Amino acid sequence: MPSAHLVSFVIVFLISWGLAFLLTPVAQRLGLRWGIVDVPRDRHRHGRVISKFGGMALYLAFTVAVIVAQFLPVVRTDSKEVIRLVGLLFGGAFLFLFGLLDDKYEFSALPQYVAQLLAAAIAVSFLIIIEGFNNPVTGQPTPHWPYVVTVTLTLFWLGLMMNTVNWLDGLDGLAAGVGAVAALMIFIHAAFRLNQVSVSLLALALFGATLGFLPFNFHPARVFMGSNGSLFLGYTIGVLGIIGGAKMATVLLVMGLPLLDVVWQIVRRVRAGRNPAQGDRGHVHYRLLELGLSQRQIVLGYYVFCALFGTIALVTASRLYKLIALLVLSAVVVSGFIFLGRRTSPNAPLTDE
Repeated sequence: MPSAHLVSFVIVFLISWGLAFLLTPVAQRLGLRWGIVDVPRDRHRHGRVISKFGGMALYLAFTVAVIVAQFLPVVRTDSKEVIRLVGLLFGGAFLFLFGLLDDKYEFSALPQYVAQLLAAAIAVSFLIIIEGFNNPVTGQPTPHWPYVVTVTLTLFWLGLMMNTVNWLDGLDGLAAGVGAVAALMIFIHAAFRLNQVSVSLLALALFGATLGFLPFNFHPARVFMGSNGSLFLGYTIGVLGIIGGAKMATVLLVMGLPLLDVVWQIVRRVRAGRNPAQGDRGHVHYRLLELGLSQRQIVLGYYVFCALFGTIALVTASRLYKLIALLVLSAVVVSGFIFLGRRTSPNAPLTDE
């Protein structure tokens, strides 16, 4: 790889990491001053008021690094990359601002879903669309799909990613760390497998931002990312899985556990006759807490699990083997769900560590 590309990698990473590291304490103080805070109640286990303005550091660090990346001397293979980049930044800005309002005023589920749909529509309008898949058996592209199908799939994918990260943000450092793993895997795949250097810089910027934020968010957290961070992070990961193509399998394997957890919660709540958007302690990370594991043990376990299957996606060129890995992951996770469902309760009382 040319040395100019390596220098670009270093520049983008240092900017995103450095800005996130410097801005997170600022976000912490501003959140407390402006009342953008999380108060202990219901599912929340912390014993004090904590700022949930941390998404500001993630958003600004990523955005600045990405803008700087556009002026670096790297190969750009997509003629519509700038259009898609605008969609990524515009949609991310919209979700960051909406998330701030949600953190301040605590909207119901409906406004959140409308905002997610609007953000996904922004992505589609800027040509961020799932155009098709390769057949995992033959390796050949699937037949051309009607536009309405591709748009529907894209809206569903982005909505799924936003909700997955939003629901994952339940323990200190969990969403940010898993997001960092996903961003790192997308970067490696784009830069060294697909030779999409310019696209890889976007993922590297996200990796640096999450890594700079994590020291302040890891247990015991001094600041939370809030909806302003989780919605932005989920949207960005979802878009990066589409831009350039051939990275959705990587995202699926990295995010397989939290994605399946979302499906599990929806099915479980619907079967119980409840609103699937109504939160409880049924998520995997809460049930593992009930079993006696510490926050750090659970979060680090998530990191390892997601990184393991992300690495499988990187070292396995065969799409068939990736499909097999995805099926194995699903079987392992579902087995874990069954075990946790028998040993724990979504309505278990809260206890501090």
